[in-house]
Amino acid sequence: MSETFSLGRIAGIRVGVNASVLVIVAIIAGGLAFGRFPLVLPGRGAAAYLTAAVAAAVAFLASLLAHELAHALVARRNGVEVEGITLWLLGGVARLRGGARTPGAEFRIAGVGPLTSLVLGVLFGAAALAARLAGADGLPVAVLDYLAGINVALAVFNLVPAAPLDGGRLLRALLWRLRGDAWSSAVTAARAGRLFGFALIALGFLQLVTGSGFGGLWLALVGLFVVNAATAEEQHARVSGRLGGLPVGAVMSSPALVADPEATVETFLHEVALVRRFSTYPLVDRSGALVGLVTLNRLRTVPPAARATTRLREVACPLPEVPVAAPGEPLTELLPRLQGCSDGRAVVLDGGRVVGVVSPSDVARTLQLADLAAFDRYPSAGGGADVSRLPDGGRP
Repeated sequence: MSETFSLGRIAGIRVGVNASVLVIVAIIAGGLAFGRFPLVLPGRGAAAYLTAAVAAAVAFLASLLAHELAHALVARRNGVEVEGITLWLLGGVARLRGGARTPGAEFRIAGVGPLTSLVLGVLFGAAALAARLAGADGLPVAVLDYLAGINVALAVFNLVPAAPLDGGRLLRALLWRLRGDAWSSAVTAARAGRLFGFALIALGFLQLVTGSGFGGLWLALVGLFVVNAATAEEQHARVSGRLGGLPVGAVMSSPALVADPEATVETFLHEVALVRRFSTYPLVDRSGALVGLVTLNRLRTVPPAARATTRLREVACPLPEVPVAAPGEPLTELLPRLQGCSDGRAVVLDGGRVVGVVSPSDVARTLQLADLAAFDRYPSAGGGADVSRLPDGGRP
C-alpha cells in the first residue's frame, strides 16, 4: 500500500495513490461499460458507455477518498497524528501514527467513515431521484444510481464487526468501554476479522466452483487481505498488551554512539563500525542536532570502490524519515512508526539532544524479560503479561 505518486494535500493531509488503484478503475469501468450500462440502457454507443463508466469509477475513488479523509480529520481532532491517506487496489487507508487514547475517540474515528459513505449514498440517490422527477433518465442518472448503491454497500460492508474493517474498530471500542482493556478488545476484534476473512475466502471459492467467475476470485482476494490484516493486528495487539504502560526510555539503548555526517564511509567503517560493532548510528551536526540515521544495512549498499569518497550523510536515512520519540512517550505509540528507511530503528531525543536508540532487538529483549517476569510471578500462566505490572516500576 505504499504511495506511488502524490495527489497533494487536502486540509493539510497528504493524499497519495498506489499504482494498483488503476486495476480497480479498469475493473469498475469495464464492468459498467460492457456489462451494467448496456443492460439497463441499451442502444447507446460504446463511447458513451465508456465515458460514463470512467466517470463513475473516478467518482467512486473520490467517494473512497472522502471516506478515508473523514477518518483522518476526526482522528486528528481526537489527538491522533495523521501521516497521510493512500488509495490502492482494495480501497483506501488512512495512515495514523498511534491509536486513540479512549474508547470514545476510537468509536468516533471508526464510525465516521461508514457514516460518510452512507451520507454520500443518500445524496447520490437523492440526486438520481431528482433527475428522474425532472424528466432525465439517461447515462448520467445511471451513474448516480451506481454511486448511490456502491456507497451504501461500502458503508454496510465496513460496519461488519471484524477488524480491520471499521466495524471491527467499533467492536473494539465497545469492548474497550466494557472491559477497560484496549488490547484484549483488539485481539477479540482481530479474531472476528480472521473468521470473517475465512468466510469470504470460502464463499469466493464456492462461487468459482459454481461458475460465478471473476466475482468469486475478487471475493477470495478480499477475504485473504482481511485474514492477513486481522492476523497482523492481533499480533500487534498482543505485543502492545505486553508492553502497555512502558515508556520508550525504559527500552532504549543508551547512550547512543553518534557519528559525523561528513565522515567518509571507509573511515567510519574502520574507525567506528568495525570496532564498536553497533548496528545503528545517529548522525549529528556540530551543534548536536540530529540530521539523519545510518545503519549497517545502508552502509552495505555502498560499493567498496566508492567508500572512500562517499559521505555518511549521502547514504543516511534523512531526518524527515527517521522515527523519533521522547523518553517518556509510551512505547506502544512508537512501535507503528518503526518502519521505512530506518530499518526498524528510532532515535530518542530529550530536548533535541540524542539520548538513545530503540531497535528491534531492544523491543524483543523487553518482551522476553516481560515473559520471564510473568512466568516468575504467575507460574501457571504460561507467559504473556502487561509489562507495566513488572516489579520496580515496570522497568526490565
